Amino acid sequence: MSIFPRGLKWGLFSENKGPWGSGPKGGDDGKGDKPGGPWKKPTVPPPGGGRQLGNVSSLDDWLRKNKGRFGGGGKGGGPGQLPGLPSGNLLFWGLIAFGLLWLAFTSIHRIAPAERGVILQMGRYAGTLNPGIGFTLPAPFASVTKVNVEEIHEIDLGTDSAETLMLTGDENIIDIAYQVRWNIRDPEQFEFEIANQEDTIRQVAESAMRQVIAQSSLQDAIGDGRSEIEAAVRQEMQATLDSYDAGVRIQGVAIKQADPPEEVNDAFKEVTAAQQDAQSYINQARAYALQLTAKAQGEAEAFDKVYEEYRLAPRVTRRRMYYETMERVLQGVDKTIIEAPGVTPYLPLPEVNRRRSAPASPQASQSGGGGQ
Repeated sequence: MSIFPRGLKWGLFSENKGPWGSGPKGGDDGKGDKPGGPWKKPTVPPPGGGRQLGNVSSLDDWLRKNKGRFGGGGKGGGPGQLPGLPSGNLLFWGLIAFGLLWLAFTSIHRIAPAERGVILQMGRYAGTLNPGIGFTLPAPFASVTKVNVEEIHEIDLGTDSAETLMLTGDENIIDIAYQVRWNIRDPEQFEFEIANQEDTIRQVAESAMRQVIAQSSLQDAIGDGRSEIEAAVRQEMQATLDSYDAGVRIQGVAIKQADPPEEVNDAFKEVTAAQQDAQSYINQARAYALQLTAKAQGEAEAFDKVYEEYRLAPRVTRRRMYYETMERVLQGVDKTIIEAPGVTPYLPLPEVNRRRSAPASPQASQSGGGGQ
């Protein structure tokens, strides 16, 4: 049942009347030659008479002409359509291809062996991808941040005077420069637990170094105690960062420079040089003591061997020892002693040898010449 009265309905939707007035036959002048609306145009009667088709809107003409561009009816071949496809166009299939590529590039992730992938799903942490190929929801529903967990990062501290001057435990000032090496241990904690990660590690390193230097002497800081200081700073930094859940592992701390203040640096260098000389002399004395000890041990072992031989043949060993001792004693004496039956006990053989080898004197040569 219609809600419009019969007369009103036919008056509004009459075939010859539109929303802008009467049709071609009911114009303002009654002649039927004026359009009845803004898009209407007069129509030409079909050949051979008959009923007119009515006025055609120019908007309808435009839609009919461009119907093929927007996937309209037809079997393809129209403007913008792919050949052989019943109802498709480049824009439609281009959007599908773009969607597939977007899905592939944003939901498939390749994680390198040294990396881990931190997944954010709708702004919340949703897991960590291990090395290999991982899958997630496409963007913008999920995103993956790749974190290198094997790369060793380095932070150099001590580039300006504010960071380098520190107070030691014996109330001296030291100018120190050092380097901190670290890497990422837990990607989730590293990404979400602390902000400005490198700046946080720098501040923790400076605090730990000041704390350890305040408990050490100046001599330890500029001398042999550097290794202990480096180990203590590394341990203190690791404990502090673990309490922050920073997900960072401190690989090491290396002191590059540890000098007294510039005003007294020359005097400290002289003291250090003197200490090095003293240590050098101590090392030489220890080396000489070790040499004498080794020599004494060798002589003791030789005596033990002689004693074993003496126990086997006492007379022979005593005689041999006597001869060896006399040889050592008399080898520098200017005399020769021969003990044998029928031979003079003492013969001045060295003196005879010297006279025999000495050149003749000038007087002897002159007297010899006069006799001739």
